[in-house]
Amino acid sequence: MTSLIDAFVEKIIAHSDYQELDSLYLHNRILALVGEEGVDQETHLKGMIELKDSLLQVAVDNGKVGQLTEERDCLGAEVMNFITPLPSKLNHDFWQTYAQSPQQAIADFYQLSKTNDYIKVAAIAKNIAYQVPSEYGDVEITINLSKPEKDPKAIAAAKQAKASSYPKCQLCMENEGYQGRIDHPARANHRIIRLDLLGQEWGFQYSPYAYFNEHCIFLDRQHVPMQITQETFAQLLEIVDQFPGYFAGSNSDLPIVGGSILTHNHYQGGRHVFPMEKAGLDYSFHFKDFPEISAGIVKWPMSVIRLAGKDKEEVVALAEVIRQAWRHYSDPESDVLAFSQEEPHHTVTPIARKRRGQFELDIVLRDNHTSQQFPDGVYHPHPDVQHIKKENIGLIEVMGLAILPPRLKGELAEVENYLTNQYNEIADYHKAWADDLKASVDISPDNVHQVLQKAVGQVFVRVLEDAGVYKRSREGQAAFHRFLETIGIE
Repeated sequence: MTSLIDAFVEKIIAHSDYQELDSLYLHNRILALVGEEGVDQETHLKGMIELKDSLLQVAVDNGKVGQLTEERDCLGAEVMNFITPLPSKLNHDFWQTYAQSPQQAIADFYQLSKTNDYIKVAAIAKNIAYQVPSEYGDVEITINLSKPEKDPKAIAAAKQAKASSYPKCQLCMENEGYQGRIDHPARANHRIIRLDLLGQEWGFQYSPYAYFNEHCIFLDRQHVPMQITQETFAQLLEIVDQFPGYFAGSNSDLPIVGGSILTHNHYQGGRHVFPMEKAGLDYSFHFKDFPEISAGIVKWPMSVIRLAGKDKEEVVALAEVIRQAWRHYSDPESDVLAFSQEEPHHTVTPIARKRRGQFELDIVLRDNHTSQQFPDGVYHPHPDVQHIKKENIGLIEVMGLAILPPRLKGELAEVENYLTNQYNEIADYHKAWADDLKASVDISPDNVHQVLQKAVGQVFVRVLEDAGVYKRSREGQAAFHRFLETIGIE
């Protein structure tokens, strides 16, 4: 048994450059942050994050911080900053290690980001995650429970807070070390690795609420909007060359088919093999002017062209030819429209990886035009599946990992009750779907959970099919080939 504050000071010394001689200094700095009453209580806790959480409760009891989650997070990040190196030292150490072993440098930074509670490991563990077989391979389902729901008091406090435009967004480098506030997350323990990306300054950081293994973000030093260009393809391939074992991809740069943050140029990456990567090719071919680049249509519900080659510049050049062709291509017979007057509708979602010594680039064709029948988007989840997923289909979903809203945890429990004829409060928008399940599947209390998980997976596959420009029908694939022929294939 030891006191709470002594246990925490021991952890700081074990995980930082502080030494035993610094223990009194650390003791006093923590007292200044959390108060003096209660820090001497004995504790059995061993984990650093658990000890930090106990100190936050002491701070609340001592009136050093408010009870809102956002207030506690600001202090928690400040406390964990004790074990977080200065940006200059972290970057020096990262690149020094990288010169000997890129894998070790990346692993060290990832471990730090978990140890100092920047990556919310405990919160992420609350997510519901499973796989569902489909004709395209196993798709991945996640119900996102990691981000705490906003307290109404926090929402009210944020409305009353003085407006601030600093940092401009949550992806700006100015977040590094930022204290945080009610309406902006705490970032005192946040660090960014600087990297030269083809002559431009970019940053590399991890995602606090990761959706997959080593979920990271590559961000532009400048606060500039996302834009898919030839430079995008070159940067993505450069990233997968610099970060062994990582994929890198970009959301599209248009509304409806884009991601959640289009105002700051960035890419996502990580060490995860997504269902789309595992998918084989329906059809292989070469583009006439690029004989060294293998190409094919991926067996996937969305419209994906896969390129593979050893020459980065050639892969990039071909990707740009495809992007430019798609940007201006229309086929009204197939409901493919590049423009409405001067409003562009066509862009791509690119995903890069390095496999078997070759650079691989998946180019997903996207179209964001709307119609009277589908005002949310012709290639957006259609109304009959929006009870499960109505948000934009971004990079992660494109690759076969569904990020479903937290509301579904409770709602699906009510659907289970409905399916087993128990008292329930099923949402009206789930009822038709549930009735179809009842009519088509033998359901019992023993299998209802598995039946529902499979059904959610089937809906997600339908979501992806809705987002696919060229459908899997004979007519759809023929239309896909018509587009490819305009570029020249053999």
